[in-house]
Amino acid sequence: MAGTTIVTPPALEAGTLRITPLGGLGEVGRNMTVFEYEGKLLIVDCGVLFPEEHQPGVDLILADMEPIRDRLRDVEGVVLTHGHEDHIGGVPYLLRNRNDIPLMGSALTLALTEAKLKEHRIKADTRVVREGQRLSVGPFDLEFVAVNHSIPDALAVVIRTPAGTVLGTGDFKMDQLPLDGRITDLRAFARLGEEGVDLFMVDSTNADVPGFTPTERAIGPVLEDVIGRSPRRVIVASFSSHVHRVQQVIDAAHKHGRRVALLGRSMVRNMTIAEDLGYLHVPDGVLIDYKKAKDLPDDKIVYMSTGSQGEPMAVLSRMANLDHAIEPGPGDTIILASSLIPGNENAVYRVIDGLTKLGATVVHKGNAKVHVSGHAAAGELLYCYNILKPRNVMPIHGEYRHLVANARLAQDTGIPADRTIIGENGTVVDLKDGDAKVVGQLDLGFVYVDGSSVGGVTENELKDRRILAEEGFVSIIVVVDAKTGKVISGPEIHARGMAEDDAVFDDIKPKIAAALAEAAGNGVRDTHALSQIVRRTIGRWVNRGLRRRPIIAPRVISACAPRMAAAGWGPGPSPSRLSAEKPRRSGLMSDAGRTVGACHVRPTARPRPSACPPRRSAPRPSRRRRAHGRPNRRRRSSSMRPTGLPSPCARGTDWPTPSAGCSAPSVRRPWRRISAATGCPSSSCCWPSRAPWWSGSSSAPRSPPTSPRTRSAR
Repeated sequence: MAGTTIVTPPALEAGTLRITPLGGLGEVGRNMTVFEYEGKLLIVDCGVLFPEEHQPGVDLILADMEPIRDRLRDVEGVVLTHGHEDHIGGVPYLLRNRNDIPLMGSALTLALTEAKLKEHRIKADTRVVREGQRLSVGPFDLEFVAVNHSIPDALAVVIRTPAGTVLGTGDFKMDQLPLDGRITDLRAFARLGEEGVDLFMVDSTNADVPGFTPTERAIGPVLEDVIGRSPRRVIVASFSSHVHRVQQVIDAAHKHGRRVALLGRSMVRNMTIAEDLGYLHVPDGVLIDYKKAKDLPDDKIVYMSTGSQGEPMAVLSRMANLDHAIEPGPGDTIILASSLIPGNENAVYRVIDGLTKLGATVVHKGNAKVHVSGHAAAGELLYCYNILKPRNVMPIHGEYRHLVANARLAQDTGIPADRTIIGENGTVVDLKDGDAKVVGQLDLGFVYVDGSSVGGVTENELKDRRILAEEGFVSIIVVVDAKTGKVISGPEIHARGMAEDDAVFDDIKPKIAAALAEAAGNGVRDTHALSQIVRRTIGRWVNRGLRRRPIIAPRVISACAPRMAAAGWGPGPSPSRLSAEKPRRSGLMSDAGRTVGACHVRPTARPRPSACPPRRSAPRPSRRRRAHGRPNRRRRSSSMRPTGLPSPCARGTDWPTPSAGCSAPSVRRPWRRISAATGCPSSSCCWPSRAPWWSGSSSAPRSPPTSPRTRSAR
């Protein structure tokens, strides 16, 4: 973490509660906090963070669970405050390491979590809890309090231990007219204030917004008006778990005689769960499959989709790119019924521009009251501080400016500054006897999910991806003589992602050859060192001449040209062909920057000695199946032999017995096993007057084998 001093926390003292947020501080997402008491752990929330533009190729970002990776057996349970992705999305990755950790949450929260776990083929131990319920989990005494949020069944959690009482709000607001009638339980907050709250961990997302968050009921009339005035199709984009907003869209569509089609896998899944559990009320005949919706008139349909945050693969982004079956056009109305998550502004505005260019009318929070936040504004937070009168405050869930604004609100209500903790991910806080102190700072990072890889992508890989996207890629292939270091072929230079043509590199090729010649004169033969010389030479030239810093991938191949020439073998393929050929099992091809064990050449035409058996002229067997259903075995052609090896004496003939004293390297051909005695493929029968080229001698004669084993002699 840049600018953060890493301090190893001391051993946990007896009777002390330790709180360590692993995510959610300094960011909006991947919320996860670990509580430790008497050697036992309790986790509150386990969410994900969605990637930004400077993190290409990343699907999700997880909290860094390294501090608890070796202590999963000490975890007594996981409390999930509500069902948004930034609070439950990381649960499958936690349970991969231990799948019997109990999960506690409301009915809807656990239903959404179980659906996510099903995709990962994980069966979890889930325990449904309700507001007002108390239960003991290990040394932790838990109580759940109803809070209002943009998703039903959100809960705050009270954690009681002998070291003190902690109240974590999760995401909440104080909507006094919620759609489901379930308000934030201020009476419970007042009771807890009377008991005494030692640490108040409170949502900070809207701490810098003055006043109060508007009520959800104010959105309904606006949606009804927009949908009623739309001449053609209406497409509403929202979070896939925003049950209240989907309910309002369904009610408005039903009022104007329209039907509703759900778009997006997560939207269909979550709304199906909400309807089954009774949180979503759908009038008969309103929902329709989107494939059947195409048959309806344009003024009789409303599409409810995902993609309100500009996600590239979400439905709305694909519509804007004309990459979806539904193509918006003039007369269509697009409603973005969501707030902007910090960091997604550019992506969202790009989608809005794309839809506008297609002729659609885009309605969003900036030009109509089609969405309200699900987080408490400054006025609501002041009420909480005055009701609870906590001894210590630790703002959570928000970027750093949100945490600071929340801390100032706490201080405005009389909480001392030294009892207001502004932490970061990895800040270790110990609570004992009503006193909360920072005792350490862990070094935590991002854990990237990239396809099936979890944690495999590092900042270095992301940097390379950004360079590839912004600066381009340059590859250089050079073949040098293994003995003299002289350039045999190349350099061949190819660029990708750059405006310049490959011909622009013609000026640097002589400089690369000169640099390699100078290195050869100094006795440098190691191909890795030669590759670095090539990298530095072309890197300086590209930086000065083209004003770019691309990724440079040099490949220096060392070949034994003099020995091959002395053996009468012809020149090898071009460097580009060498790099494109598939590596051989015989070890003749190596990775970039390593010396090739044998020369990359192919034998020139040479008269066949009379000692060799004649080549069979029978046609190649066909691939037609025999009567019993098995295909004829296809003989391997000579093109399948490793590069540089002599041909066998005749097709279909085993290698003869090797001559005495053969020192050929042990080579295992994919189609024929070499002699285990000497490792020699005994090609000397084809050239009785010359030793094989790998023996190191081109003059010592070899006697042909005395009794070559042919097919007829088996």
